[in-house]
Amino acid sequence: MSDATARRLLTGLRWTSLRLRLVVVFGLVALTAAVSASGIAYWLNREAVLTRTQDAALGDFRQEMQNRAATLPLRPTKDDLQNAATQMANSSPGYSVLLVDERDAGKPIVGNSDLDTFTLDNVPLPLQKAVDKKQSLESGNKYEYHLFWQRTSIRGTPYLVGGTKIIGGGPTGYMLKSLDQERQDLNSLAWSLGIATGLALVGSALLAQAAATTVLRPVQRLGDAARKLGEGKLDTRLVVSGTDELADLSRTFNKTASSLEKRVADMSAREEASRRFVADMSHELRTPLTALTAVTEVLEDEADGLDPMIAPAVHLVVSETRRLNDLVENLMEVTRFDAGTARLVLDTVDVADQVTACIDARAWLDAVDLDAERGMMVRLDPRRLDVILANLIGNALKHGGSPVRVAVRTEGDELVIEVRDHGPGIPEDVLPHVFDRFYKASASRPRSDGSGLGLSIAMENAHIHGGDITASNSPDGDGAVFVLRLPQDAERLTRSDGEHGAGIRDEEGDEA
Repeated sequence: MSDATARRLLTGLRWTSLRLRLVVVFGLVALTAAVSASGIAYWLNREAVLTRTQDAALGDFRQEMQNRAATLPLRPTKDDLQNAATQMANSSPGYSVLLVDERDAGKPIVGNSDLDTFTLDNVPLPLQKAVDKKQSLESGNKYEYHLFWQRTSIRGTPYLVGGTKIIGGGPTGYMLKSLDQERQDLNSLAWSLGIATGLALVGSALLAQAAATTVLRPVQRLGDAARKLGEGKLDTRLVVSGTDELADLSRTFNKTASSLEKRVADMSAREEASRRFVADMSHELRTPLTALTAVTEVLEDEADGLDPMIAPAVHLVVSETRRLNDLVENLMEVTRFDAGTARLVLDTVDVADQVTACIDARAWLDAVDLDAERGMMVRLDPRRLDVILANLIGNALKHGGSPVRVAVRTEGDELVIEVRDHGPGIPEDVLPHVFDRFYKASASRPRSDGSGLGLSIAMENAHIHGGDITASNSPDGDGAVFVLRLPQDAERLTRSDGEHGAGIRDEEGDEA
C-alpha cells in the first residue's frame, strides 16, 4: 500500500471525517429502525401465537370438562376419574388432564391422564386457590366457579396450566399444555428478525457509503481545487455538472478563481511595471548624477575659497547630491532583489579582517568597539557583508549611542555578528517595522539623512546568503541589539534550497 493510499484511508477513518460520520448516522438510524420494527414484530407475533394456542387449549378443556367431567357420578371412583382424564386428553391431544374429587370428606381422589408428566404438585398453589374459591353471585358474575390459567416453567420448559371446577358439585379439573413448540417457533422468528436487522445494518452502511461517495466526492474535488488555488495554481477550475447546491458551489468557486486570477495578473502586471519604472528611473538618473557628483566634488574643493554667503549653499548641494546618489544606488539594489537577479560573488574571507576593513573605510574606529578573533574563515560575499555591516553599524552610530560594540562569534555552522549600541533603544511599536522599506520611526521627521532603505537592504543581503537579522532591545535596557546570523558556507546552503532565487558567482565573476 502506498503512502498516499494509506493517508487517504486514515483520513476516511478519522472521527472528524464526514464520510465516517455519515456512515455511522445511517447505521444508527437503520439499527434503531430495524431493532424497533423487529421488537414490535416479535412482541406482536409472540402474543398472537401464545394467545391462539392458549385460547384453543383452554376452550377445548372447558368443553371436555362439560362433556365428560360433568357426567361423572357424584361420588366417582378413582377409576372413573382416571378414565375420564384419559378420554379428555386423548380426545384433544396436546395437553394432559388431572381430575380431583373426594370419595369422602377430607379424602381426595385423583385421576391423571399421565402420571409421569402431570401431578398436583405441578399446579401452582395460587392457581389451586383461585380455582377452589367460590365466587359470589351478582349482576356481573353469574357463575360460582371460573376457568383460571397461568404460564409457568417446569424443568426449564414453558407450560400453560389451567383449571376449573364443575358448578353444582363435581370434580376439579386441571390441564397442562406444553408451550415448547411455540417457544421454538418464536426463537426461530427472533433469529430471523436478528438476521434481517443485521442485513438492514449492512445495507444501510452500503447505502451510506454510496451516498457519502456521491455527496462528498464533489466536496473532495472542491477541497483539492481550493488547495491548488492556495498553492498559487490560479488556473484551477472545476468541471460543473448538475443543478444542485454543490453544482452552484462549484460555479461560484470557478467565478471566484477567475476573478482572483485576473486580479493577481493585474497586480503582477502593475508590480512589474512599477519595478521596471523604478529600475529605468534609477538607471536614467545615474548619468546626470555622475555629472553632478563630479561638479559637486569640484565645488567642495573650492568651497573654502567661496563667498561665505555662498559656501553653505555649496555644502548643501554637495550633501544632497551624495544623498541622492545613495538613494539611486539603493533603489537599484532593491530592484535587483525584487526581480530575483541579485547574485552572490563568493569568496573565503577572514571575518575579523572584513569587519575591520568596513569600520576603517568609514573612519569609525574611534566610535566602535570590536570583539573578533582572527582566523574565523567563512565563505560568503564580501561586498554584501560590507553592505550589511555598514548599515547596522551606521544605524547604531546615528540613532543609538556610543560606544557601539561589534562582537563576532560562531555557533555551530553559523556565523553570528552582534551590533549593540548604548542609546535609548527602539520603541516597542517600532521593532516590528525596523526592516520595512522607507519606514521612519518618527512621522514628524519624514526628511532625514537616511532613505529608509538601509536596514531592508541589509536584511535582503542576509537572506540571499541564507541568513537572517533580528532586532531587539538590550535586556538591561541600555541600547538596541542587532544580531546577524549567516551560514559559514553560503555556497552550500544557497545551492541546497535556492532561497530568494539567489544566484552564485565565484570570485572570478563566472556564474556557478
